[in-house]
Amino acid sequence: MADTPDSVSIFAEGTFEEQILDLLSYLAKGRSDEERAVFVAPFQNALRSGEGKKPIEEDGPRRKLILSKLLPEVKGLGDGSDKVAEAEGFFNLVFAHIFSLHPQDSPEAKRYISVILQTISSTDRVAARYRILSNLFNTIPRSSPLRLSVYQTILRLATTTGDLEVLELKKSEVERWLSEWDIPTEEKSAFIKSIVDAYAQAEQLTKSYDYSLSYVQSLPASSAARESATLELIATALRLPTVFNFDPLFKLDAVLSVKDHELFSLLQIFLNSGLPEFKAWESSHPGALEKYQITPSELERKIRLLTLASLAFKHVGQSLPYSRIAEALQVDSSEVEKWVIDGTSSGQAIPQIY
Repeated sequence: MADTPDSVSIFAEGTFEEQILDLLSYLAKGRSDEERAVFVAPFQNALRSGEGKKPIEEDGPRRKLILSKLLPEVKGLGDGSDKVAEAEGFFNLVFAHIFSLHPQDSPEAKRYISVILQTISSTDRVAARYRILSNLFNTIPRSSPLRLSVYQTILRLATTTGDLEVLELKKSEVERWLSEWDIPTEEKSAFIKSIVDAYAQAEQLTKSYDYSLSYVQSLPASSAARESATLELIATALRLPTVFNFDPLFKLDAVLSVKDHELFSLLQIFLNSGLPEFKAWESSHPGALEKYQITPSELERKIRLLTLASLAFKHVGQSLPYSRIAEALQVDSSEVEKWVIDGTSSGQAIPQIY
């Protein structure tokens, strides 16, 4: 999703009256001429500047009243016969009027945008709703809390429809948004957690884990969720067959704060020790792996591959015999080549063997 504030086209010219009539014309699509006239008449009367009234362009309260009467009539993204660009232009103009009449942090703006987000969420016009929501996100000032509400809607829609890849979400982008948005720390953490859950639901577990690191880091020491989230993060790192680098975990204060927990001692084995230490830990902690839904055989595979990588690091530029590798991995020499191939496919550094 593009993030280019102040780049949204409005697709409308003319006076306030002309623009309101354009919006009404769009809303009245599909009605008979008689129904259209009845629908538009109250707005035309409100727009007239009779004797004793200020011109509509100079009458802020009247413009606000007219907009407040028009917005409840926005009940979808058109009748389905219009093009995406028409729906996009309509909502761009609606957003422009909301923010020209009400500060973006005002209760009115928040209420109107909240209702519109619900309206857009209920439509099945996928392409149109992403375009409209992206435009709204880009229209709102970078520091506004409204940006959070809009992107939460986008994320929910993408999660529901399996369109997460459409968002092209980048961690650096999310971190920048969170540094800009004027929202409480708790809301920032909740937003990151929603991304964690979205990728988990989409079975993109490596991406989910990557955002879990940020989520745990965002939780203050006083948070009731911190310890359980930290333990789940450690369990996920051990559980995922693609995670071999545990250094990022030890850089988190939250992880260091659970140093007395059994999972922390297991994590240390994967950072500094080998298969004998893992098997000793497993024997002394019966039922622990099952409790955290960690498969012992997967951990054995992972620690063997880490041992293989460690051997490669210690013997850079040297050759290693099958027998030395087999001894370190606690496997038969005939299985060494299989482990080397597995290590290569997992991205681990592999020694030269003979």
